[in-house]
Amino acid sequence: MNHQLSNIRITFQKIIAAAFVAAMIFSCKNDMKTISSFTIEENPPAETAKMVEVLYSDSGKVLIRLEAKKLNRFSTDDPYIEFPEGLNLYFFDSLMNVKTTLSANYGISYEKTKIMEVKNDVVINDFEKKEMLNTEHLIWDQRQQKIYSNVFVKRTSPDGVLYGDGFDADESLKSYTLRNPRGIFTIKENEPE
Repeated sequence: MNHQLSNIRITFQKIIAAAFVAAMIFSCKNDMKTISSFTIEENPPAETAKMVEVLYSDSGKVLIRLEAKKLNRFSTDDPYIEFPEGLNLYFFDSLMNVKTTLSANYGISYEKTKIMEVKNDVVINDFEKKEMLNTEHLIWDQRQQKIYSNVFVKRTSPDGVLYGDGFDADESLKSYTLRNPRGIFTIKENEPE
């Protein structure tokens, strides 16, 4: 009798264990799309580089130096280069002095259209004019040789602070125009001769 109870107990334990294992197996659903989304990027970069420095020159003269912590190059129908960790640009004068810098927390450059966009805390420092521009989005159209922004811009100079709804500049950032400028600044009167 004890032997039969022992066999029944063991059989019952095996049934419970089998039911538990079956429940575990059928409760785990592995959707292949979900698994793939965790393991495979949809469009992985063709090339990745870290601590990048690129020089833009014209007729052997270096005009701009670009530095980025990380660069991803994507080979799509419209190939592009992404700077996911931000970038710094240094604009030089004819004597190779840095006259202007541009920094941003994100950048993307489209190879076919020759358009580069920078976003998130974009700062331009013009050391000659002692001015600083802040915006959240800026576009560099290399074919049109112009740099512009269509969003809020803040310009700080020794004369005061101006705000605008965008700006337009030439490629060298030598001169620019604020759109709808407003703010308080000092105007120096001409001294009598």
